[in-house]
Amino acid sequence: MSSLSAQCETGRLARVLIKHPREAFVDEASIAAQWRSLYFTEPPDLPRAIDEYEQFAALLRSAGARTDYLPSAEGTTLDSIYVRDAAVVSDRGVILCRMGKPARAAEPDAHASGLGALGLPIAGRIEPPGLLEGGDVFWLDRRTIVVGRGYRTNDDGIRQLRALLADSIDELIVVPLPHWRGRTDVMHLMSLISPISPRLAVVYSPLLSVPFRERLVERGIDFVEVPEEEFESMGTNVLALSPDRCVMVDGNPRTREALERAGVEVLVYEGREISVKGAGGPTCLTRPLLRAVEA
Repeated sequence: MSSLSAQCETGRLARVLIKHPREAFVDEASIAAQWRSLYFTEPPDLPRAIDEYEQFAALLRSAGARTDYLPSAEGTTLDSIYVRDAAVVSDRGVILCRMGKPARAAEPDAHASGLGALGLPIAGRIEPPGLLEGGDVFWLDRRTIVVGRGYRTNDDGIRQLRALLADSIDELIVVPLPHWRGRTDVMHLMSLISPISPRLAVVYSPLLSVPFRERLVERGIDFVEVPEEEFESMGTNVLALSPDRCVMVDGNPRTREALERAGVEVLVYEGREISVKGAGGPTCLTRPLLRAVEA
């Protein structure tokens, strides 16, 4: 028997929020005006981005997922294609984040409008001085949530998240994040770990905190270790479609091979325009809303 829950990262993906580059990138003029200030490595090519995204969305639907699209919204930027960051989902409803990157400040309100139109309840939002981005948050199990404390998520944001989740969790684990390349770099917790199944995660151990890595080992979680040369190409950014199936950016052959040795079917997409240039892989491109979990 299985049921649907928002408090899961590895069950079969049933419903997911995404935003098409037509709505996020808008047009060539918007791309030209924004890409440098948002720290994209190059300006995305819009027609190629659309082609890549259609392929990516088809992979999500191949898992049986319903894909809900966010519309364009005033004040949002190219970064709004990375929909995970502006919200956290729970069985109590959606928690709207408060972005650590100032240029993304309009995204939570855009999520509120879009998700409200889809009939999804809003459980609350992170208020100043709190900061919280969804890329720093994942469910370890239905009653345990993990939050990375870094430049995009602060202590007050974590405190507010804990209060909003109330009795829907037993534990909130805080994981300190490394300085790495500083405030302008994209260093979310999910830059370092992607859960694949209840007992398997893709990790980049050199930047994981020792206490957190030990905690995962104690829980019996096995690791697919991403090699150094595939960290920058987002080898750690892997989206579980179900416990034995995932999707990742093409160009990480050693990580893909390790996942396949672990018994996981790996689907890949060409992500130069929608992922590589903006440093946002498949977990960033999606805000899973519901997954099938064992009852």
